[in-house]
Amino acid sequence: MKKFFTLVISLLLFIALIHAAGCKKAEEPKREVSAVPREAPVSPKTSIPPSTPQKPEAPIPSETVISAPPQVPPPVAPAAPGVPTISADKGVVYVAGFDSAKTEKGVPVGWLLDRKKGATFLRLERGSDIYCLHMYSNESSFGLKKGIKVNIKEYPYLNWRWKVTRLPSGGDVRKTGTDDQAFQLYVAFTPTGYPEKLFTPVLGYIWDNKAPKGWTGRSTQIGGGKLRYVVVRNNTDKLGEWYTEKRNIYDDYKTLLKDVKSADPPGVTHGVEFYINSQNTRSVSESYICEVYFSKK
Repeated sequence: MKKFFTLVISLLLFIALIHAAGCKKAEEPKREVSAVPREAPVSPKTSIPPSTPQKPEAPIPSETVISAPPQVPPPVAPAAPGVPTISADKGVVYVAGFDSAKTEKGVPVGWLLDRKKGATFLRLERGSDIYCLHMYSNESSFGLKKGIKVNIKEYPYLNWRWKVTRLPSGGDVRKTGTDDQAFQLYVAFTPTGYPEKLFTPVLGYIWDNKAPKGWTGRSTQIGGGKLRYVVVRNNTDKLGEWYTEKRNIYDDYKTLLKDVKSADPPGVTHGVEFYINSQNTRSVSESYICEVYFSKK
């Protein structure tokens, strides 16, 4: 009997130990298992993947093909008054190259507007390869001025291209009442006295209507005593057609301004001016000009 009770007690203790062990295992906290990091992709620049965390490289932008800009000559900065713009070969001094249509206050950069009478109309227009100045007058008179100093002994030739599409009706430089031209190109020289307006020698190359080509003479206008005209073109020339001109301005000065204080040019110009008018004849005129420059030959 005693052995029976001993066996029962041993069996109960064994069952109790097994139950206790199971409870302890159930109460033990579960350990968090971190995810296994994925293997870093191999960089296309190298075959060795990074073994330790590194600072990420800046993203490489995708390749972009940029077409080259058109070969357009950069606009020439306007010369300050009295400072000429000289070309790379040192043989040309530009007055009006008009490299772009850029304007300031409605006029080409570096120029001043001079309105005498009536409304003004002018703009820069693109030709086949360059820009030109377009001027239109409806019973008006106006122009552009630019200060520029050029030694005409060194650069004796004045060159330009121009075109006229409308002549002032009955315009004739020889008469005060009809003194209108489709275009007037003036070159002013160093004043010989004061006031400058009355003592500045000026040569004017014009496209007249009725005055014969080659005619030269004084201005009939008040205050134009030192202004000498040269009729380069007239109504015998085709309208709407471009003409290229070259004048030896040094010889013209010596020939046409003999009565000035010094028969020999003072050496430098004072400025260049472009004008158009039709107020005297009460009509309309229209013209274009480009590529104005002084040259050595």
